[in-house]
Amino acid sequence: MTHNTAPPDELTFWSFVDYAVHKAEKELPSVNAEAMRMVLTLNRATSMVIYDLESSVHRPRGWTWPGFRVLFALWLAGPMEAKTTAEISGMSRAALSALLNTLERDGLLSRERATHDRRALQLSLTEAGYGAILGVFRAHNRRESAWAEALEPEERLELVRLLNKLMAGSTDAQAKFRS
Repeated sequence: MTHNTAPPDELTFWSFVDYAVHKAEKELPSVNAEAMRMVLTLNRATSMVIYDLESSVHRPRGWTWPGFRVLFALWLAGPMEAKTTAEISGMSRAALSALLNTLERDGLLSRERATHDRRALQLSLTEAGYGAILGVFRAHNRRESAWAEALEPEERLELVRLLNKLMAGSTDAQAKFRS
């Protein structure tokens, strides 16, 4: 799939993909343009969805995207160690550590020392956090549904299948993941 190639002064966030691939091919003929287009398109589409969710759902409620991810993980997986929360929510332990102060101050989660290891932190939702994540997730899921409506049901399944295949192949690419 290609998009219109615009002159540099008319580029948009989305049209830059075609422009970048075309320009890279000219500058470096050995570039794998197909791979470049796939990764740029995936990155741009992901950024657009996240920006939409942040700006229409989370920021108006005083939340951040990382804060939502942490509360979402705790809501669905239950109380867990901070290191597991960081991994599940896709952030570094340092980023999580900084975020926990805000979430605790806002009364959304609590921290305790883990009983099995006093060095480990156990995180859990407070009652207020539980109520808040339910309300925010309803709005979040409405936006997810709006994005999903652009595809037919079979196309959604195929997209998920292809993304799972891409992630399964990431070990062959020796991809690095946050931990």
